[in-house]
Order: sequence, then C-alpha cells, then structure tokens
Amino acid sequence: MKAPNLIETVDKKNKTGDKFKAAVTFPGGTHDLWMRYWMAANGVDPNKNADLVVIPPPQMVANMQSGTMDVFCVGEPWNERLVNKKLGYTITQTGEIWKEHPEKAFTMRADWVKKNPNASLRLLMAVQQAQKWADNPANTKELAEILSEDKYIKASVEDLLPRLQGTVDYGDGRKVTNSPFKMYFWNNNASFPYKSHDAWFITENIRWGYLPKNTNTNALVKQVNRADLWRAAAKANGYGTGPASDSRGVEVFFDGVKFNPANPQAYLNSLKIKALK
Repeated sequence: MKAPNLIETVDKKNKTGDKFKAAVTFPGGTHDLWMRYWMAANGVDPNKNADLVVIPPPQMVANMQSGTMDVFCVGEPWNERLVNKKLGYTITQTGEIWKEHPEKAFTMRADWVKKNPNASLRLLMAVQQAQKWADNPANTKELAEILSEDKYIKASVEDLLPRLQGTVDYGDGRKVTNSPFKMYFWNNNASFPYKSHDAWFITENIRWGYLPKNTNTNALVKQVNRADLWRAAAKANGYGTGPASDSRGVEVFFDGVKFNPANPQAYLNSLKIKALK
C-alpha cells in the first residue's frame, strides 16, 4: 500500500522551499505515531523531509481547505467530512497500517485509584457497558446522533454514520462496505489494555526521540498498565475476564515489519528511519 507519489511530492515541495506538511493531533500521540510510521514505511523521514504540525481535530478540514497542510491523520469523522466536502480523499485507514490496533485509552491517576477503588471499578464498568452498547449494530444510528450533538463532536450524522457502519468512501473512486477495518469498541477484545500494545507505543516514542533510548519499557508498562482493574470490572459486569494473556503477541504491520513485545530492541534495530535521543 504505497502512498501515491509520496516521495516525489515531498521532494518537489522541499526543492521549492515549501516543506511538505503533515498534521497530527498531539506530539507523541497515536495519530503522530501512525503518521510517522506510514511516512517512514514509504521512505520519507518525517523529521528531516517533512514538517509535522499539530492541529486540533475539528480544525483539520478547514486547514486542509486553506492549504495549511498537505495531509493529516485524525480520528473520525473528520476524514469522512473531508471526502463529503470534496476537499480531499482518504489514502489509507490506520487499520490498514496496523489491523485492529488500539486507539483511545481510559486513564486514571494512580493515587486517585488507590484512594477511590470502588469509584474506579464503577467507572471502568460504566465504560465497558458503553463499549458493548456502541458495538451493537442496532445502536449505531443512535450513537451517531448522540455524537453529533454540540456538547460532543458537533458534526453531522452524515459525517459520522457511514464509517461507524463500516462504509468507507475513500474519495478517489474506492468505495467499501463492511470494511474489515471499521472501529470496534468492545468486540475482538478491542477494549482490553494489552501490555504488548503499550510496549509498541513506548518503543515508537523512543524511535522518534520523545523518550530516551535507555527507557525501561517493561518497567514503564508495568507501572502504568492496570489490566487487572479492567479484568475486575469485566467480571463485575458479568462479561468474563477478558483474553487469556496480557500480550497479543507479535504484531505485523502493512509493510511486513513485525513487532515482538518480548524484544522491542530488535524491532528498533530493524528500522531504517528513526531518530533516537
């Protein structure tokens, strides 16, 4: 899945002094890491050959329209809105870069959890209940209607509903129904906080210089990941206790690169484009 003429586009921009601009939502965040991975896999060094800029999600489409950036990575519905307004197209879904990847995380401060164990459990139970509700196709239209309200995403149902249903108009002639890359909230263990996924995010932050190269990945994951609390909440909800392991094992990306959470350093060593601190 090579991006159409990405290297040529970047080179042309750089030669004219108008640097290729890629918008993300937060430095070191998931969309930043997806963008960097995609660019590097296509032979473009995001630190040297592009300018990554931070744009709030609701402002992505307007900035694309004004020419502030050339490409962006953001959650829905802004990709759908770009296509609906005929201002651009979707090159790839992040699920195509890494199938069934994790995205948002529900987090609480460790000291608060320690002081409020019952409230922590109840909050997790409520989130899980909402996730199961959101994954029920019978609720998808209502979910889009709720999200469209001003106090939430403030986007039209037309922008929200199709991709929630797995219908993707890429905007370049490709149209897909029942996409295998649609968002899940609970199904396929989408809600479970795999420690192996945390390890990838930390490793990628090391790769791009956000964290020092001597960061103890396993220790950091152990410190912040509370899969045990998730399991306790699932059990209290009557949903079972989740997957057998806290690791999903080896992950394979769209370019064939593999990440073994048992050996993050080998993954880092295999990458040609990186910027280690």
